[in-house]
Amino acid sequence: MNPIKEIRLSTSTYESPELNTGSIFFIGNATVLIRYAGFTVLTDPTFIHMHEKVHIGYGLTATRLTNPAVDIKELPPLDLVVLSHFHGDHFDQVAVRDLDKSLPIVTTPHATEELSLRGFNKPENLETWESISFVKGNIRLNITATPGRHGPLPVAIFLPQVMGSILDFQTMNDRHLVRLYITGDTLVFDEIKEIPKQYQDIDIALLHLGGTTVMGIMVTMDAKEGIEMFKIINPKNAIPIHYNDYDVFQSPLEDFKRRVREEGLEERVHYLTHGETFAFEADRN
Repeated sequence: MNPIKEIRLSTSTYESPELNTGSIFFIGNATVLIRYAGFTVLTDPTFIHMHEKVHIGYGLTATRLTNPAVDIKELPPLDLVVLSHFHGDHFDQVAVRDLDKSLPIVTTPHATEELSLRGFNKPENLETWESISFVKGNIRLNITATPGRHGPLPVAIFLPQVMGSILDFQTMNDRHLVRLYITGDTLVFDEIKEIPKQYQDIDIALLHLGGTTVMGIMVTMDAKEGIEMFKIINPKNAIPIHYNDYDVFQSPLEDFKRRVREEGLEERVHYLTHGETFAFEADRN
């Protein structure tokens, strides 16, 4: 196995981090701001407004139905970005224009190529099961790419490469702090079952739902698959994201809520509207 690449982040404004609590701020679609242990991580940045369009390939567009909770220029200083794949509803024209080109962006090889063409000079590409490590002060954040498939076969072959991601916060002596799993835009398929074999004790899972349907083909999880994903990963807590924000989403959040009630999972699933924050406690025993 190749050694994990390690990137040391600036600590010029770094204070002794709070390790007992963290937060996930929902901006909209798959865009969240994760703050924990001195790190500030942005995911899948999309900041266009209601009625604006993004390109999703092959001449197709998606129209935004909502506004983001904040504009991109209102973001706090970021340490890095985690990007599941390069599609307009995950890295839009506002992100291309206004995001700091020197930010590390952890993503797929395909997205790395697209970002480099647009002037971003620190994309970090991961193949499935590859990892990268970021160190800030005395805390390490390991990010591992997990399997993802953006649609059924053979359709997925014609769609951008996609990854899920494990965000593993640890002390420098490898003591576990918090572990997050972000599904990315995937359907449930056999390789997903390898994730809990490699990574047990997921504290929080961010589930990309929406039942995105393009030309009659579903390419992201709907409510039924979201519940199946939950059961496979078995996280302590889950937060659905990536729903109701674009006109290509055909599985509304209410469908997922109904299935959560039917499965008796209400205490482990947390719903955020745009601008709301999920505050979590780190179980560091």
